[in-house]
Amino acid sequence: MDNKPRIACFLATSGYSGVDRLAKNLLPGMAQAGHPVDLLKIGNHGPYLDTPLRENLQVIEFNARHVYTALPELLRYLKRVRPNVLLTDKDRVNRTAIFAQALSGAKTRLVVRSGTTVSANLASRGRFDRFVQRNSMRYLYRRADAILTPSKGAADDFASTIGIPRERISAVPSPLITPQFMRQLDEPLDHPWFGPGKPRVILGAGELCRRKDFTTLIRAFALLPENYDCRLLILGEGRARTRLEQEIDRLGLGDRVSLPGFVANPYPYMKQSSLFVLSSLWEGMGNVLVEAMAAETPVISTDCPSGPAELLGGLSGELLVAPGDAPGLAEAMVRQLDNPLSKSELLAAVDSYRLESSVAGYLAAMGLPVE
Repeated sequence: MDNKPRIACFLATSGYSGVDRLAKNLLPGMAQAGHPVDLLKIGNHGPYLDTPLRENLQVIEFNARHVYTALPELLRYLKRVRPNVLLTDKDRVNRTAIFAQALSGAKTRLVVRSGTTVSANLASRGRFDRFVQRNSMRYLYRRADAILTPSKGAADDFASTIGIPRERISAVPSPLITPQFMRQLDEPLDHPWFGPGKPRVILGAGELCRRKDFTTLIRAFALLPENYDCRLLILGEGRARTRLEQEIDRLGLGDRVSLPGFVANPYPYMKQSSLFVLSSLWEGMGNVLVEAMAAETPVISTDCPSGPAELLGGLSGELLVAPGDAPGLAEAMVRQLDNPLSKSELLAAVDSYRLESSVAGYLAAMGLPVE
């Protein structure tokens, strides 16, 4: 195994983000393909790999507590180990890695990933922050050997917004459908809202933040006709919790809407729910949408940039709703509750997100041989 190129992955996550799910699947998948993999992480940050570490997958935790202050430790690692590839994700981490690679003198191939739709992300920031981030990406990311995004829409958007040639950006599906995912789907679910004779459950999942726009999902749920006896469950944690709880109270939905917090294994919830809703204002792809479809659960989504249209546009135009449109989302919920997509249609649409296919895509995009 050691004769295969070594891959270092420098990541700093919240512990429950989309990047965490990506890392938990991708890193063991690359190690299973025979590559030595080093996860470089910052103290007190994720990702936390919940699978047994393989002999060629190790975790190296830096003493630094912040991304930028980890630069000296990352620099020492690159000089000492000289991995063949350094893969990073998220802008601060990417920028730190670009500086470290330039200072190290190592011939490590640097691959940076942007997991969101960058124009929408920039639009959510103040004018000064927007100017600084756009220009730092424009000039620094050119030093990377490759740029990855999770969808073609995100790649197109990155090229046009940042001004980097589109051919330098690769859209690679994330490894979401794994053997462990399939096992986790069937784990017991201990929640009072699920079981024979219970009302149908509509599910949302993700960080409780503005980008996920769970406020619109809650308002759409409140607009469902009275004869639809349903419950709304939103899995996740984040800074928007208080605001969402206030919206639930304002609408008088306290007994029908629940925010149980972060759930380590959301997949049984997906499998046993009647409908999954992605209500985001923007995404890079929308991993939870793929996972819900792989769980054979009907879905609807906002037609946000980027990703949902690539997944759902070929199935039915009625599955996509304009972001922020609560009445439209409610109408789409009713349509899927009454006439859900077939399981075969759902599974066929997410086939490229299976582990082996995605790992091969990542290796190729990183310039490594694929067997």
